[in-house]
Amino acid sequence: MHRVLLIDDDEQLGPPLAQYFQRFELSLTHALKPSEGLARLRDTPPFDAAILDVMLPEMDGFELCRTIRKESDIPIVMLTARGDVMDRVVGLELGADAYLPKPFEPRELVAHIQTVLRRRHGGNGPQGNTVATAPDVLLFEGLSIDPTRRSVLRQGEAVELTSTEFDLLHLLARDSGKVFSRDDILNQLRGHEADLYTRAVDIVVSRLRKKLEPLDCIKTLRNAGYSLALHKLKR
Repeated sequence: MHRVLLIDDDEQLGPPLAQYFQRFELSLTHALKPSEGLARLRDTPPFDAAILDVMLPEMDGFELCRTIRKESDIPIVMLTARGDVMDRVVGLELGADAYLPKPFEPRELVAHIQTVLRRRHGGNGPQGNTVATAPDVLLFEGLSIDPTRRSVLRQGEAVELTSTEFDLLHLLARDSGKVFSRDDILNQLRGHEADLYTRAVDIVVSRLRKKLEPLDCIKTLRNAGYSLALHKLKR
């Protein structure tokens, strides 16, 4: 059973949501304050995903997301009562994997959680119905990508990527040298918050470039799209 942490100051939200989550093999823990949530994220066994409200005491959800991302790549779904596109952009820039406006249907939230978990575990979501059949490790100069473990090594050092970042990198690496337009990328990343608007692609690419420095991995072709710029190694 996957463990999910909800950080939301609404005391009435946690109990019914936890009961509902159990139907889908999800165990929900509710923290009312960011400080409590940050402490719980260090629990053993670790949580598999986190749900953050934007409007919180102590610090808002954006600051909380930024704080979590300094030490963890746990999948993050953000909740907001506003639902503004700019809020979604900010959330993506900070490393959130999905975004859901309030009020929401519990089943929709479960769907978001299942999506980020499937992508994190290589196709094995909470239902356990899909067996991952990932290809071999993809090797490039200074970079290796393991689709089965969803892990990346940059010059021999592990790089922590969010689900969206990994899937974008894997997409470019599977057909290195091919130019993917923004529309191509959006279509391939269905199920992520990225399918909502084109600017999301640029945000994820920018985050990837920063995390993969000093490698110059992703090439931009004006008015065309993006491609992986590294030389692929032969086995």
